[in-house]
Amino acid sequence: MKNFIIPVERLISAFSRLPGVGRKTATRYAYYCINMSNEDAQSFADAILDAKEKVKYCTICGNFTDKDICNTCLRGDRKLVCVVAEPKDVLALEKVSDFNGTYHVLHGLLNPLEGKTANDIRIKELLERINKDKVQEVIMATNPTVEGEATAIYISNLLKPLGVKVTRIAQGVSLGTDIEYVDEVTLSRAIEDRREL
Repeated sequence: MKNFIIPVERLISAFSRLPGVGRKTATRYAYYCINMSNEDAQSFADAILDAKEKVKYCTICGNFTDKDICNTCLRGDRKLVCVVAEPKDVLALEKVSDFNGTYHVLHGLLNPLEGKTANDIRIKELLERINKDKVQEVIMATNPTVEGEATAIYISNLLKPLGVKVTRIAQGVSLGTDIEYVDEVTLSRAIEDRREL
């Protein structure tokens, strides 16, 4: 392994801690930053600090915002709530849908192997919203993983006795995909969630 001078090694190490960034990519990022002008480097550092200081969680849904209440909660129909695991999921859904409800960010999923229980994610806050806003439908939009499915089922079991309609986003084969390359779980779900034409 190549030895770098200490400031470069520290920068590579910092970039390596970002999700999905391996050592090779971190090294490219570090060299890019070193070659920045002082003004660009300062602007980059300021942007990180500014986001760190100003971004907080919406007091209603738990999504990222720079105010107490995010824009989605201000404009959306609070009787319709889409439950997601992380703030990045809200961003993905907002890009592709005409959803006019609000979101609820759990900040994680149930995962007994990692010790993550219902008390570690924002389920209690969801139940409070159900009562306060008289929520009529909750859409479970957690990932189709073991943890995502377990969380969706757990929350569904809590909400159904309250008379709340609980739905799950459809999952299956994406448009333009060759069926031969689709994994078995996705194909199985696509068959299950089929609809009449």
